[in-house]
Amino acid sequence: MALRLRSVTFDAREPARVAAFWAAALGRDVLDESGGPLLPGTETQVGLRFSPTTAEKVAPNRIHLHLTSDDPADQQGTVDRLLGLGARHLDVGQRPEEGHIVLADPEGNELCVIEPGNAFLAGCGFLGEIACEGTREVGLFWSEVLRWPLVWDRDSETAVQAPTGGTKVAWGGPPLTPQPWNHRQRFDLVVADGALAVEVERLIALGAHRVDDADGTGGAVGAVELTDTDGNRFSIAPG
Repeated sequence: MALRLRSVTFDAREPARVAAFWAAALGRDVLDESGGPLLPGTETQVGLRFSPTTAEKVAPNRIHLHLTSDDPADQQGTVDRLLGLGARHLDVGQRPEEGHIVLADPEGNELCVIEPGNAFLAGCGFLGEIACEGTREVGLFWSEVLRWPLVWDRDSETAVQAPTGGTKVAWGGPPLTPQPWNHRQRFDLVVADGALAVEVERLIALGAHRVDDADGTGGAVGAVELTDTDGNRFSIAPG
């Protein structure tokens, strides 16, 4: 396949610290790269990158991570382990009867430790879901971009998943919070050598828009910056 999702990228004021937290949380190695520390993914688990920025986080993320649990003891064990690594409890208005536990990583990025028995994330692995704000249209767009099947399409909520299974990427439908000016979370794609121009044209035909990179996002050398149908910024680079 010519194009793949290399990472979900989070801007971070202390990228090495946040990468170390997530590497310990997920049991992954860290690769030091020019665009920021990378936690490589696999065929079934999405990669994560932490890109340096001087901007502070001032609003809830439009993308956050969902970690899965096998049973109540496993869920509590994950929470305790993450707290020991530097996470903290977070109140985002969750109700007492909801089974998931909301935390923030050392830089305030929201995450949820999902309750056991969640059928939607069954078999998705420990990093079960990349949970995004977004319209139904953007879910359909990303299904076409990644050539991943649409595995959920109900009440304006959508989700896609690689043909090999694993981490789902989901969009919760309206209402959406305003898009932060600096796009602190984004998808970074890579494409086979020689196919960049063709893929960029395909993405534009699907509804993406090419943008001026004058403000920079710390992406890879040769990357093309685009926005999706909801205006979220993402990049595509040879690799």
